[in-house]
Amino acid sequence: MTDFDPRTFFTDKAAPPAPKHLGWKLIDFDAEKGWVKIGFKPRAEFLNFGGSVQGGFLTAMLDDTLGPAVLVKAQRPLIVHTIDLHTHFLRPVGLGEVTVEGLCTKLGRSVAYTEAKLFDAAGKLCARATSSAMYSEVPGDARA
Repeated sequence: MTDFDPRTFFTDKAAPPAPKHLGWKLIDFDAEKGWVKIGFKPRAEFLNFGGSVQGGFLTAMLDDTLGPAVLVKAQRPLIVHTIDLHTHFLRPVGLGEVTVEGLCTKLGRSVAYTEAKLFDAAGKLCARATSSAMYSEVPGDARA
């Protein structure tokens, strides 16, 4: 085991602008399983003409959970680049808290395989995704 702690690594200060815009917040994780639970806060400007959160924003929420699942599984900082991402929309999502559970199902030498489920404020499954991502060490990281 390493001293990598997602609670201190995933801070508002260190977060890139995109997840901040989505209202990203680490809720829970299990390093052994490679599982994370992330909260998001959709904004009114995310809505489409039908009054639902536009699918691109939901896909971004799924994607911004899958990368952290890889880091949690690897138990170290990494650069994670999505190779492919397949999203299935099951029901519309309105404004209100959204949670996404991400799982790194396999961590290879340079490619990770992941899956995620997105739930609305009522806890209903609204979207799911599968992805593969190439990852590499952070340049200049002493742990590399």
